Amino acid sequence: MRILHFYKDYFPDSMGGVEQVIRQICVGTGRIGAHSDVLTLTTSHDLAPIEFEGHTIHRVHRDMNIASTGIAFAAFSELKRLAADADIVHYHFPWPFMDLAHFISGIGKPTVVTYHSDIVRQKALLRLYTPLKRKFLQSVDTIVATSPNYLATSTVLDRYRDKTRTITYGLDKSIYPEPSQALLDQWRGVVGDKFFLFIGVLRYYKGLHILLDAVADLDYPVVIIGAGPIEAELKAHALRLGLTHVLFLGFLDDADKVALLTLSYAMVFPSHLRSEAFGISLLEGAMYGKPLISSEIGTGTSYINIHDETGLVVPPSDATAFRQAMVTLWNNPQLAQAMGRRAAERYQKLFTAERMASNYMALYRELVAKHADAAVARHGIARS
Repeated sequence: MRILHFYKDYFPDSMGGVEQVIRQICVGTGRIGAHSDVLTLTTSHDLAPIEFEGHTIHRVHRDMNIASTGIAFAAFSELKRLAADADIVHYHFPWPFMDLAHFISGIGKPTVVTYHSDIVRQKALLRLYTPLKRKFLQSVDTIVATSPNYLATSTVLDRYRDKTRTITYGLDKSIYPEPSQALLDQWRGVVGDKFFLFIGVLRYYKGLHILLDAVADLDYPVVIIGAGPIEAELKAHALRLGLTHVLFLGFLDDADKVALLTLSYAMVFPSHLRSEAFGISLLEGAMYGKPLISSEIGTGTSYINIHDETGLVVPPSDATAFRQAMVTLWNNPQLAQAMGRRAAERYQKLFTAERMASNYMALYRELVAKHADAAVARHGIARS
């Protein structure tokens, strides 16, 4: 079975949460009979296909970027060409240009949309986009919500409940590199033996200003891995607060990231808006057995992190509550260790890549069979 994924960003140009999910789907379904292609945009002029972990990446040059919406006119013909050889076209929402490309390219194959997030910030543009969005979501065969929490709280998904199902994200720990003792010792010398860790792209909805405010009266070490559009703003905020115990490390490769995950005391995840639909790095923390601190925003973050079980969940945009949660874990190492152990158990039960891949393959096969039945019915011939 051949699957075509279409999304605005992917490896090697970008390594955010959605890209990690697509990667895990491609690798996981590849082990059970699928071959995946990924069509994405790039600012590079080297457009040669890339073979990556058993799947093929196709890139078209991005012509412009408007309100975080990448646009590439070459994507219309390339989507049509690649879809011709695919059994399933798998879209990743939100990306308004993708909706347009779907119709202009005349996609007639079975279609899946993984609904990663509502559109939260661009309210004026959202009003213009809404008719296209509704037409697109109505046209696809199946919409996948990434957690029962998000399905229950999204007013957009509520319109399409008859075609929506839940498949949670999953991660495969075996594809993460094992850090050497030398690397662990190296990072321990930099960050110490006990610190809170955040990993993610530095975007407005990640709530890192809340985290910085929370530690303004504390001396707990905090390590921030990631780069992004508000990096300079956050560093300036930390400087204003006089925070000498917060370390911005920028983007790191997987080996360094895993070393710091291994060494960390707990994961902090202060995202405060619904743009954070799940939280892949929060799940990575659970996978590595770390206690978690997150905010209740009605999304998958509270499906990963269960309050008083795998960590602590606090009200969004509440620096005082976030600070108290950090104090609670810091001063109670046995509690923190127990929560981390239960977080790892919950990951193993619900969030493995194997489970996610199996669920997607079942959906792919179901849609291919459904389309085959519909084609036979149109021709008035019964299937044997």
